[in-house]
Parts: sequence; C-alpha cells; structure tokens
Amino acid sequence: MKTKLILLACVAVLGFLGVCQGLLTKNFYKNSCPSAESTVNQIISQRVLTNPSLPARLLRMHFHDCFVRGCDGSILLNSTANSIAEKDALINLNLASFDVIDEIKAALETACPRTVSCSDILALAARDAVSFQYNRNLWVVLTGRRDGTVSLASEPPLNLPTPDMNFTRLKQNFANKGLSQQDLIVLSGGHTIGIGHCFLFRSRLYNFTGNGDQDPSLDPTYATFLKTQCPNDNTDFVSSVEMDPASSTNVDTNYYSNLLQKKGLFSSDAALLTNNDARNAVIQLVKIDRFLNAFANSMERMGAIGVLTGTAGQIREKCWLVNSST
Repeated sequence: MKTKLILLACVAVLGFLGVCQGLLTKNFYKNSCPSAESTVNQIISQRVLTNPSLPARLLRMHFHDCFVRGCDGSILLNSTANSIAEKDALINLNLASFDVIDEIKAALETACPRTVSCSDILALAARDAVSFQYNRNLWVVLTGRRDGTVSLASEPPLNLPTPDMNFTRLKQNFANKGLSQQDLIVLSGGHTIGIGHCFLFRSRLYNFTGNGDQDPSLDPTYATFLKTQCPNDNTDFVSSVEMDPASSTNVDTNYYSNLLQKKGLFSSDAALLTNNDARNAVIQLVKIDRFLNAFANSMERMGAIGVLTGTAGQIREKCWLVNSST
C-alpha cells in the first residue's frame, strides 16, 4: 500500500502536474502544528451539524481540485484582474462552502502561521465531513501537500468528467489521472450524497436524441418524477434534485441500488451498467462494508494525484490568494 501511494504521489504527468519532491506522510504536522487535524475536525463537526449538505459539497470540491493540476488547492483560488480561476469555470460555478475552508485556514494561521497548506485542509475537511455520520474516519488522509500557485478556468473542462460521458470516456478520464476502472465505479458512489442540477441531465428527460424523446435507459416512473422537479426550460440553471432520492445526506449504498433499478440521475451514472465488469462491481458495492472499504482505498488514491510536496509550491496564507513574492 505504501509503495502504491508513493508511486501515485510522485508519478505525475510531467510538464503538467510537475515532479513530486518528497512524500505524503501520516501526521505530517505532529511537531509543526499539533492541533492541525483536530482543528479541522472540530470546525467541520460544528458546521455539519447545522448544514447537512456540507459533506457533499466538500467531497465534490476535493474531487474537482484533484482532477485539475492534482490535489494542490488550486480550486480555492479566486480570479484576479489578469486571470480567471478554476472556481469560475462554468463546470465549477455550483461549488459551494469555500467559506468553511477559509474559516479553518484562519484558525490554523492563528495557531500555526504559514504551516498548514490549504490543499491539506481541503483533503482533511472532505474526509471529516463525509465521515461525520459514522463517528470515525472512513479513510486515511496522508498530509504534507503544498499549495499550487496557478488556477485557470480553461483547465476544468479539459480534465473533469462530465455527466454526459459514456463508459469508455469515463474510464479514459480516470486513467488519465492514474485511477482504475474500479476507482471510477467506487468514486461514482460519491453521488450517494448531494444534489444534481436539472440542466445537467434535462436532455435525458425531454430531448435525448434530438427528437424530443426520453432516455430509454431511465426508469419511466423515475423520469416522470424528475419532470415534476425539472421543467423543460433550457434557461433554468437553478432547479435541482437529490442524486440519491430520500437519502441524499446519508453515506450509504442506495446509489448502487437505485442504479440497478435504472434510477441513476446522470447519463454517466447509467453508463456504469453498459459494461459487464462494471455492472458486476455495482452489484457487489450494494453491500455497505464492501463499499466503505473500497471507497476508502479509492479516496486515498485520488488524494495523492499530482501532489506538490517538499519545496514545490507554497503554503498559502489565505486559501483564495497566492502569497506575494515579496
């Protein structure tokens, strides 16, 4: 396992993600900032109690960070007068709860100035939020990431999987990040929490092939329900539905059960059933213990994509702003 993490941390797409300088480790801040992980956990626990949607938001933010330039916190940077940042790309406009990361960062800057990276904060916050309902850590977050200094709105559309992708394209997208077909199927299970905006799947309901038809791979009764929530209005970018009906704030395996009933919300969800091996994996992941174990392994692999360590990058003093060079 340690060897795999080393390889994933250091084997990046040269010229794009850069070369790894050092390794992620457990308890990286044990001496430099002993309260780092407990501070993240305390703030996240308080926030989840008042905002049950937070786990889905932070999980998605972490995913969108790691799939663009690696897990370097570039998703947290604000646009500047000279450059539009990742968070302002169309595919990222629905990301939310950046203020939670800023709150954690401010607390840690007070306790341990210029020590804990924003990329580590995001990785820990996503883990702690998703794990909250289980009262235990669902996966291990190795730390020691450093923060990137570049964030470009042009890059998310080129790197993130989209809701309309078929299985072949999804598999290639994940392979580009060093992730396997199993990782694709398991990380798709993250759709067990959160919402999906209607504009991302509206064509499945009203104009699947361009002839005003409905996607035949979608359960008709479910499609009828979705139409009551999602009007046939291409100017509506606000309406949304739960990705996992009646269970959208619980980390469970209803996503896979729904999928097998042809109730996957996105075309990319339904695509998992178009491959025999993937379908068999979906059937196995209905078992909660199997899913949680697999999800832990895949999240650990994802969290090591293209990390900056050692002297690469910087420790940003504010997560939304690159440190001044002066």
